[in-house]
This record gives sequence, C-alpha cells and structure tokens, in this order.
Amino acid sequence: MKENFSILEETMLGFYLPAYTKVMKRRLIQSPKFYYFDVAIPNHLLHRHPLQPGTNFYGHAIEHLVIQELRAYLSYTHDGKKKLAYWHTLDNKYEVDALIYDASTYQVEAAIEVKSAGEVTSSDTKGLKAFSEEHPHAKLILLSMEERPRKLNDIEVWPVSQFLSRLWSGKY
Repeated sequence: MKENFSILEETMLGFYLPAYTKVMKRRLIQSPKFYYFDVAIPNHLLHRHPLQPGTNFYGHAIEHLVIQELRAYLSYTHDGKKKLAYWHTLDNKYEVDALIYDASTYQVEAAIEVKSAGEVTSSDTKGLKAFSEEHPHAKLILLSMEERPRKLNDIEVWPVSQFLSRLWSGKY
C-alpha cells in the first residue's frame, strides 16, 4: 500500500504531511498524513460532489486548502528553514491540523486548527489547548468561516480568507 502512495507522491498527485514527533508528555502518532494535491481527486472517486457547507467533506476541503497554502508559502519564503507538520496524540484525544516550526531547533512557531464552522466555540479549541500545555510559546490560531477575527481565550480566531491574505503578506 505504501508503494501506491509513493507513486502518487512521485507523480506529484499527492504529498505527505509529517507528524510532529517531539514528545513532551503525551504519546504521539508518528506516521505522516497523506493529502492528494487536488481535493477534487478523492471527492470525485468517492462521489462526494458537490461539497455542501456543514458536512465533514466540506471541512476536510477547507483544511486541505489551508495545508496547501501553508506548504506553498513556506516553500516560497523560507528556503526549508521552517517546516510544516501536524500533531496528533496516540490516544486520539487531541489533534492540531498544522504546525509551523523551525527546522533547526524544532521549536513550534504557530499551531493552526481549521474548522469549517460559521462560529467556533471553546470546544473547538481542545487540541490547541492541549498542544499549548506542552508548547506554551507557540502562537495558537483557529481558522474558521467566521466573518471577523477575534480572540477566544488565548487563541486567535481568523476567517480563513483573511488569514490567507495575512499569510501571504508575511503577517500570520
């Protein structure tokens, strides 16, 4: 099975997002996540069209868009000095969709969770909160379909489109 994913990666139809493996106190999943380059491929193969807001598939598509933009931004602007990964505990209690970290020190700069909800609540922040217990200096960002940026405890909540604009202007 791994060979099939390698073929997809070699033909640039997909890519692996590595797991962040610096263990502090929680045991972590060590295996990478696979993303197709274009979310339309799995959606077409699995007959998931059109994508409807409020569905899990819509949420995965938004997450996929953000991951693609983060990868592109880091590759264009940081020459491999900053890396992208995800964080997921082995007990499946907590996950953070994207981490931006320094490749030389493994220090996390930003932890980013993506939600497709029109309004996020504190229950949507549990992965970020758990991550911040182990990495208190990381900037915590929750992206959603909300209309305006705001703070939710110590977490910055941003509309996806505004975050992406800020990202490409170097202000994430």
